Amino acid sequence: MGDAMEVDTPTVARLTAVAKGKAKITAPSKSVPWVEKYRPTSLADVAAHKDIIDTIDRLTGENRLPHLLLYGPPGTGKTSTILAVARKLYGSQFQNMILELNASDDRGIDVVRQQIQDFASTQSISFGAKGNVKLVILDEADAMTKDAQFALRRIIEKYTKNTRFCLICNYVSKIIPALQSRCTRFRFAPLSVENVTGRLQYIIREEGLDATESGLAAIVRLSNGDMRKALNVLQEALFLKISNRLHTGF
Repeated sequence: MGDAMEVDTPTVARLTAVAKGKAKITAPSKSVPWVEKYRPTSLADVAAHKDIIDTIDRLTGENRLPHLLLYGPPGTGKTSTILAVARKLYGSQFQNMILELNASDDRGIDVVRQQIQDFASTQSISFGAKGNVKLVILDEADAMTKDAQFALRRIIEKYTKNTRFCLICNYVSKIIPALQSRCTRFRFAPLSVENVTGRLQYIIREEGLDATESGLAAIVRLSNGDMRKALNVLQEALFLKISNRLHTGF
């Protein structure tokens, strides 16, 4: 097994800064962020919210997938869930059947009118996919302007026959009622201590690490139900341990 990760006071201070977004992981250039490396690829891998997952899975299995609005705090599995659903639905045609946009970057009305409309208006030629509708995933939808949201509402109405839309946000109150009413809403609550601990233990085993109970508990406490934050803190703890040993010669 690898290095034991007992979290001392200076390390806790550094990890707290990472958890609050005030510091970044300084990983080697070839290292893959664990947030991406261990992102669930199937519904079985999603750490929590079994009731939501089962409901969406059943609807896709019955070819009755509605427009979706997934909301809740960061790091609670919203994006991972819909991507896992899409992979199960489309299989090898996954890349051809979805359009994924981040509304915090692509938040203007032109994006809605152009990229989304261009994608939604074309008929699917992916006959091998299980579903015959395409999927637009709009992350951080609460960052969209009101004009863009109204334009999106009209596009949803126009192309509902062959395209489904999944809006993902932290604050549902920032989504206009006209969009909310066209979507089936699911709230993703912060993950439980058991869910976060279980996932971290799995990653610790995969990475060949040793972790003390107190160190693991500290990371879970700092994450506050945010799996993304927990993974960032865990990875930062490993690099701090390696860095300290390189500098001290131990």
